[in-house]
Amino acid sequence: MALFHPKTWRQNRGPVLNLRLGAVWIVVAIAALSAAGSLKAQSAAGPISDITGDYEFLQPYNTLAILQEDQMVKGYIDVLQGESESDAILSYPLTIGERKGDHLDFRTQTIHAMYYRFSGTVQRGQGKKKGDPDYLELVGELQTIEHNSVTGQDKVDRQQVVFKSKGKNNREP
Repeated sequence: MALFHPKTWRQNRGPVLNLRLGAVWIVVAIAALSAAGSLKAQSAAGPISDITGDYEFLQPYNTLAILQEDQMVKGYIDVLQGESESDAILSYPLTIGERKGDHLDFRTQTIHAMYYRFSGTVQRGQGKKKGDPDYLELVGELQTIEHNSVTGQDKVDRQQVVFKSKGKNNREP
C-alpha cells in the first residue's frame, strides 16, 4: 500500500513526469526543425517558371534550343551530321510544343524523312543558379521517327533521355 500513498506518489512522479515532458519537448523540437528544413529546401528550389535556353541534345555538340512563351514552346534542334552527309548541320524546327506545369511535349519538322518527338518533365539539375550548366534538365522519352517512302511504314526508335541545359558560358558562338 505504500506505493499508492499520496505523499509517496507525489514524490516519485515528479522526476518521471519531468523526464517524460522533456522527451516530448525534444521530439517536438526535432519535428519543428525537420519541417522548417524541408520547407526551406522546397522554397529554395521553387517552381520552374521558364525553360528558355540551350540544352545538349544526345551529344554535347548537338543543340536543343527552346523559347517558352506562356505554355507554348518554340525552337529547333541542330544536329551535326557525319562526313558522309551533304549538310554539315541539320536544323529541325519545333513545329508543335507545349508545356503544362512540369510536363513538356514537342515535335519537330520532318527533314530527310525523319523527325523527333519528345515527352517528359522539366526538373532542376545539378547547377546552382540560372545560367549554370545543368541548371535545368528535360527528362523523358525521345522518339526518332523515320518514314520509309517505299513501304509507307514508320520506324520508331524510343530512348529514355536527359537533356541538360548548357548554361551561358557553354553556348556555341
